[in-house]
Amino acid sequence: MPRFKLIVAYDGTNYHGFQKQNNALSIQEVLEKSIAAIIQQPVEVIGAGRTDTGVHARGQCCVFDAETSIPVYNLIKAINSKLPKDIVVKNMEVVSGDFHPRYGAKHKTYRYQILNSKIRDPFSYKYAYFYPYELDISLMREAAEYIVGEHDFKCFCSAGSSVNSTVRTVYDLQVTQQDDLITIEICGNGFLYNMVRIIAGTLIQVGSNKLPAEAVKNIIASKDRGLAGPTAPPEGLMMLKIDYD
Repeated sequence: MPRFKLIVAYDGTNYHGFQKQNNALSIQEVLEKSIAAIIQQPVEVIGAGRTDTGVHARGQCCVFDAETSIPVYNLIKAINSKLPKDIVVKNMEVVSGDFHPRYGAKHKTYRYQILNSKIRDPFSYKYAYFYPYELDISLMREAAEYIVGEHDFKCFCSAGSSVNSTVRTVYDLQVTQQDDLITIEICGNGFLYNMVRIIAGTLIQVGSNKLPAEAVKNIIASKDRGLAGPTAPPEGLMMLKIDYD
């Protein structure tokens, strides 16, 4: 049976994450219903990452298996016609049956945005965490350097995770600022439950002078979630892209 690979973008504001829920609307559920309506058969959509409630994506990778005679280009247009305006299939192709969007991923890139302004912005509140207190971006950049590399990131993992190992590699972590918008962009081989949002919360603590930059090194070594910063709100987080061989 052919396997279709999708690149999906979505505004996660109105959804309870990617993964299907019993009593709440999810991205996965909407995709499955929309695809099934076009090809007239039930499908299971598998995603590369289980983004949480309110988290967005520009490059979520998904697959589904189905027999259909509809050409790929027409299939994209048809599925998008069934999807709500806050979800869109950007690209689609047929891949080998052993391709898996989660296990085959080599690099994942996320972006966290902070609106560092005294006044909130009605046009960015869904896509950036409004933080009206002063942040020292140079301290945030200094702290970010301790996070790059292979570490046991248990301190940046929320309770409830069922992974076998909390060791991950962060290849790059950049903190930039343009006007009132601070952007944290992180690339790694994989991320733990809430890891990016906890890193963002920790860097915000450093930028607020509530935590020394060099303390991040000791927090990682401690593997103690209680020593890291709070989990930053979901609206600032976006899955940017996933790279495969």
